[in-house]
Amino acid sequence: LNVVILAAGQGKRMRSDLPKVLHPLAGKPLLGHVLDTARAIGATKICVVYGHGGEQVRTALDAPDVTWALQEPQLGTGHAVLQALPGLANAVSPAPTFTLVLYGDVPLIRAATLQRLIEVAGNDSLALLTAHVDDPHGYGRIVRVDGLVTRIVEEKDADDAEKLIREINTGILVAPTAALARWLPALGNRNAQGEYYLTDIVALAVAEGMPVVTAHPDAAWETEGVNSKVQLAALERVHQRNVAEQLMEAGVTLADPARIDVRGELVCGRDVSIDVNCVFEGRVVLGDGVQVRANCVLENAVVGAGSIVGPFARLRPGTELGRDVHIGNFVEVKNSTIADHSKANHLAYVGDATIGSRVNVGAGTITCNYDGANKFRTVIED
Repeated sequence: LNVVILAAGQGKRMRSDLPKVLHPLAGKPLLGHVLDTARAIGATKICVVYGHGGEQVRTALDAPDVTWALQEPQLGTGHAVLQALPGLANAVSPAPTFTLVLYGDVPLIRAATLQRLIEVAGNDSLALLTAHVDDPHGYGRIVRVDGLVTRIVEEKDADDAEKLIREINTGILVAPTAALARWLPALGNRNAQGEYYLTDIVALAVAEGMPVVTAHPDAAWETEGVNSKVQLAALERVHQRNVAEQLMEAGVTLADPARIDVRGELVCGRDVSIDVNCVFEGRVVLGDGVQVRANCVLENAVVGAGSIVGPFARLRPGTELGRDVHIGNFVEVKNSTIADHSKANHLAYVGDATIGSRVNVGAGTITCNYDGANKFRTVIED
């Protein structure tokens, strides 16, 4: 399975110097989400087609399992996939390899949906991921004759009857790689945009007699793209609600599922409770019976069983709390280990320290063993 991810767009509506696909959702670049999903479905080869801000994108997300294809100038989606073709496995041989096309600004597509699309494609079909929507304006329409897909017509090229069609093209598809190698060089650009549309391969497949089949996502948000900060914020809330539901299904008590942000990985034991407006960044592990109170930030931290954190606490990277540790209001801990049954209940800073067990860190106490050039570890014994 080849995966081609189209990520060459400029993203003018983002009104930012940062390339669109590097804007974060849940603390990870949009393109990073798509790459992780491609890996989750067992991609043999992943090729990212890049353009605007390309070197910045490559630097941020380059990896041994990713190849890069430059699209310059940008002449449409069909032209974009054509740039990836030389790097795909068995692109010009009859070997039964397949290519899945994804988009770097569509971050929430689920692996299960893509697996279903791949299964529908079988060994000899072009498979399209389509969706039925109430308002299809702006999307390419799926044109069927006697129930069979015959072509896709873009909004700007559609007539009045075609604009009434509510089955839309999401852009995600699976095709035999050898067929793409035949079709892509044959695409034309006689359309309202003057671009080489990837969607025109549908008519070429039909002309060859290749079956064109479809599958559908379970939820509309899976195929929603990001073209503006408004859309980015909307998908952030969708993602965070999904994470919150997964946590609650696993037994975590959330005071308000709408007021938690997980920007990384949150691992929880049994009987964990989390109050409102808490942010978890990087990898955070909460042991059994941990309570996180309101308005806390935890980043790359491990909290032992039965501990209490917050409210208004900040646990920075390198924090490890033992069992039954209390970190109270307006306490900050950074790169420190605090052993079992110790407490810092209010207005303290514990940085670069090793704190033993049953230690009481009083209000206003700080560990700041720094001479202006070098940091030294503070050790407070049991």
